[in-house]
Amino acid sequence: MERNTSQRRAIQRVLQESARPMGPREILEAARRHIPGIGIATVYRTLKRAVEEGSLAQVDLPGEPPRYEMSGRNHHPYFRCRSCNRVFGARTGPKVPANLVPPGFQVEGHALYLYGLCSDCVPAAN
Repeated sequence: MERNTSQRRAIQRVLQESARPMGPREILEAARRHIPGIGIATVYRTLKRAVEEGSLAQVDLPGEPPRYEMSGRNHHPYFRCRSCNRVFGARTGPKVPANLVPPGFQVEGHALYLYGLCSDCVPAAN
């Protein structure tokens, strides 16, 4: 069992307060508001252990580096802003319509990835 260090608590706090998946560099910047001396190696090490323990979920989008969010959130699609590159969890995911599945096949999962401009970037684009 890993110790519950102030660095680990800061990283957990950042992800708990975040309404969206975050990358390691984003987590580092936010955690430095709580622990100014925290380093990127500590962030990566903490993320790896938290995923292994099941307290964090890794969010993988095509062609993107992994991001992380608190586990226990229901499966949902993600939205990536093409301007600021932040990723947000969408509200709910659609069910896979039966007519999309070939006869005799069994769906085990699906992924939906949306992209465009987030609410902060829409005004800047106009």
